[in-house]
Amino acid sequence: MSQTNRSEHFDLLPYLAKWIVLAGLVAVLAGSASAFFLFALDWATATRTAQRWLLWGLPLAGFAVGWLYLKYGQQVEAGNNLLIDEIHDPRKVIPLRMAPLVLGGTVISHLFGASVGREGTAVQMGGALADQLTHLFKLRHDDRRIILMAGISAGFASVFGTPLAGAIFGLEVLAIGRLRYDAILPCMVAAIIADQVGLLWGVSHTHYLIAAIPHVSAWGLTAMVIAGALFGLTGRLFAEATHALGGWMKRRIAYAPLRPLLGGALLAPLVWFLDADRYIGLGIPTIVEAFQQPLAPYDFAAKLAFTVASLGSGFKGGEVTPLFYIGATLGNALAPLLNLPFPLLAGIGFVAVFAGAANTPLASTLMAMELFGAEIGVYAGIACVVSYLCSGHTGIYRSQRVGQAKHRPLPEELKLGELPAYRQQQKDSADQPPG
Repeated sequence: MSQTNRSEHFDLLPYLAKWIVLAGLVAVLAGSASAFFLFALDWATATRTAQRWLLWGLPLAGFAVGWLYLKYGQQVEAGNNLLIDEIHDPRKVIPLRMAPLVLGGTVISHLFGASVGREGTAVQMGGALADQLTHLFKLRHDDRRIILMAGISAGFASVFGTPLAGAIFGLEVLAIGRLRYDAILPCMVAAIIADQVGLLWGVSHTHYLIAAIPHVSAWGLTAMVIAGALFGLTGRLFAEATHALGGWMKRRIAYAPLRPLLGGALLAPLVWFLDADRYIGLGIPTIVEAFQQPLAPYDFAAKLAFTVASLGSGFKGGEVTPLFYIGATLGNALAPLLNLPFPLLAGIGFVAVFAGAANTPLASTLMAMELFGAEIGVYAGIACVVSYLCSGHTGIYRSQRVGQAKHRPLPEELKLGELPAYRQQQKDSADQPPG
């Protein structure tokens, strides 16, 4: 062995030790926070189910959450987008208050009946807690980027019980078409350990059963392409509608706490008088039903509408579990049209709508294999990639950068949130007469 090779191997040992220790610390913090959050979420859901009258408190709950963020959380209100921005352009450590604010805001939203998820909360808690190690260990900018990515992976993995998907999600979510392999070890270690920490705290994750996965066939693959396109368009609709409503509310209502108050005042009577309880909260029972029996074909559209109204008006929580619901119920509705078992299409929709909306086809494919078994990998891979392509250059995270454009040239490092202005600028330039 040459002197150069020996030196490289010796340099690797401290690198491994450093990141295994740091990622392990991140995992313990994020996994414990996620466990507490999931227990609080179970309590909030059970309490709201038993005390249905709490729905009428949704407007005041929205006002309270909006006021707390206006008073104490303006620096962290961007949530997941703040984490992505800090990874791309490190500036200052994320305030620790992000964790309790998003935890409390999400639990309150669920307690009173908003249609929101949980991924955003777990990821923000994981990122905020991980970033506190920056001061403790005096980390450089490059190391801080990696520790934040590990926090994202740990939060995602521990809240869903999918460590491999969580690890890749932390690498894939930052930029379209590009992975950050310099963080692959910390993200993998943090995701795996955080998942185990959650299990040690007594967390149990929902199991979704697909009894039999058909052998790969020409029609099966063709159906995945068709379904993947529909799932991608649905993910795009969800992302664009949520951003559009949020932007409209901000332009029309200057005082932030009034936005969720008005959103709650619209949602509460709709849920109460339409008996639409199945479309609020996480909706886990309905997701499970999508794997067991045919459902109403409009379930996905109703959940999409209630979630857009909740998130767009300012309630706190994540987008991912509602996307699972939308995808599973849409897949359930498509199954007879595509002549495939509805448990299979429910599982594919579960991950593929998320793949399109979050621009994370690899993490979504791994999630399918972790949740439903490795046999679904080929079907899930095709559907998730097609969904990713068909969702276009949009997504639920406006701070995502363009690393490699999907199918038309775009400047690298352009934020998805800046894309409309860029396109308008290009259009204006093309409309100008030459000379």
